[in-house]
Amino acid sequence: MRRSAAELDKMRKAGRIVAEIKATTREAVRDGVTTAEIDKVAREVIERRGAKSNFLNYHGFPAVICTSPNSMIVHGIPGKHRLKEGDIISIDCGAIWQGYHGDSAFTVGVGKISKEAQHLIEVTSRSLQAGIAMMEEGNHLHEVGRAVQRVVEAAGMAVVREYVGHGIGTAMHEPPNVPNYWPGSPGPKMKSGNVFAVEPMVNIGGAETRLLEDGWSVVTADGSLSAHFEDTIAITDNGPEVFTADE
Repeated sequence: MRRSAAELDKMRKAGRIVAEIKATTREAVRDGVTTAEIDKVAREVIERRGAKSNFLNYHGFPAVICTSPNSMIVHGIPGKHRLKEGDIISIDCGAIWQGYHGDSAFTVGVGKISKEAQHLIEVTSRSLQAGIAMMEEGNHLHEVGRAVQRVVEAAGMAVVREYVGHGIGTAMHEPPNVPNYWPGSPGPKMKSGNVFAVEPMVNIGGAETRLLEDGWSVVTADGSLSAHFEDTIAITDNGPEVFTADE
């Protein structure tokens, strides 16, 4: 779907709110903090900005962010889990402004982390940037995933395939899907006014996943570390515009 200038302005505002959530939750990550305490920080931003949460009560999800530490890939539920030095944690967050959505994620270390974990974070971030660089009008959508996959596999890591990016607008998840890998076909051409959430999930080990008993939390099947980065990006006449860029 091609969004109007007025719609893009609302999504831009939603994106700025999400960027503020990212900044404040990143600052909250430290040794000894619980994931519920980080969720509270995100709630305060949403309330202060007069926005709404797109995560809270989404298919019953009980929080405004997802907190996924170490081998957890996505959809971790904030709670009593206490972070410790050397952990990494992926935080997925979003907001709604006047009916329009923003969605973003990042992975950060808790204090000093291993070189392996730092490398994973850097590769995952670079893979997202490689995907964004392909988001030009007239390019095919699946070139985004091909660019992500090339960066990840060149580093000897694996792209998760069960969970992918998506269109975004008046709903958090809209068609089409945005794979983080080359699915074997080019996909539709991207047009100015399209908005997508691109979100590579990268594992140090294999790509296989496992769903935990809570029905939400997804972990690596082999117990290896995982990282997750995501931005909401509009296709414009002047190239990609990242609505959820870090402040």
